[in-house]
Amino acid sequence: MMLSIGDLSKRTGVKVPTIRYYEDMGLIAAAERSEGNQRRYQRKDLERLAFIRHARDLGLEIAAIRELISLGQHPEQPCADADRIAADHLAAVREKIAKLQRLEQELERIVSHCDGGHSIEECYVIRSLSDHGLCEHDH
Repeated sequence: MMLSIGDLSKRTGVKVPTIRYYEDMGLIAAAERSEGNQRRYQRKDLERLAFIRHARDLGLEIAAIRELISLGQHPEQPCADADRIAADHLAAVREKIAKLQRLEQELERIVSHCDGGHSIEECYVIRSLSDHGLCEHDH
């Protein structure tokens, strides 16, 4: 099965320029070329691109994906490194969630102090954004 770059894009939902970028970065192998110099991809390229897409959807950085791809080329080795990559990413996601929750609480507090019935000069939202000291927590 040989796929054009457009077919590969449609099947994976990855845009053509992004496929070229991944190819340039070495995340997917350089495509074979047809006699008309069009890129032709194989099933393994489709599978690799689907793997990359899913990893990106989960928020993994390119460096982590590159390492996971490298690990995948040695199926006989233990999966401790793959587990570490996933655990590190989970910790980073949890840290982002905690920060977003603090931001939510602060914004909720700021909004609750303003009923929209004041002039801009008296607006608590504007004053809070102008003076970090009015915030309850560091964010």
